[in-house]
Amino acid sequence: MNYFVHESSYIDENVQIGDNTKIWHFCHIQSGARIGRNCTLGQNVNVSNHVKIGDNCKIQNNVSLYEGVELEDGVFCGPSMVFTNDLTPRAEYPKGSAGYKPTLVRRGATIGANATIVCSHELGEYCMIAAGAVVTTDVKPYALMAGVPARQTGWVCRCGNILDNRLHCDKCGREYEKTDKERIRFVVCSSAI
Repeated sequence: MNYFVHESSYIDENVQIGDNTKIWHFCHIQSGARIGRNCTLGQNVNVSNHVKIGDNCKIQNNVSLYEGVELEDGVFCGPSMVFTNDLTPRAEYPKGSAGYKPTLVRRGATIGANATIVCSHELGEYCMIAAGAVVTTDVKPYALMAGVPARQTGWVCRCGNILDNRLHCDKCGREYEKTDKERIRFVVCSSAI
């Protein structure tokens, strides 16, 4: 076993956990879940059946990743943020996994503390969701989203810094340009990172 699991946590059968991953207090990893290398799962994290978590992800305390959620590499989930997997839940009329809607979180995305991600959406690579935001739509790569419901308020660099009006990062020197689809893409880095 090349990973760490605290003695208070439960790991079901048929689970894959990558090297150097750390699973802390009171977590539950359910059957069919796949967790990549070098991940950290804080206290009281639930990973439901068949959830996929890429390499180098950080999932803070009190986060539940419900069936249908997939995190690519390098995703950060802030404390007590929420994923959903059913758009019309009823306790008296359960749909089961056939009714779950998927959520895909692309590489390097950040989801702030207490944010809510409504299912059936994709969060673009390196986007940043502000603390407390409620995401009800797809999110563009590098977009900064805030509010209830969440709206785009700017762009963020791969390093996490908010880009200026020229789409330049004054922290790391990366530069971006707009594409014809109201998206941005990385162009060049003008200084050493």
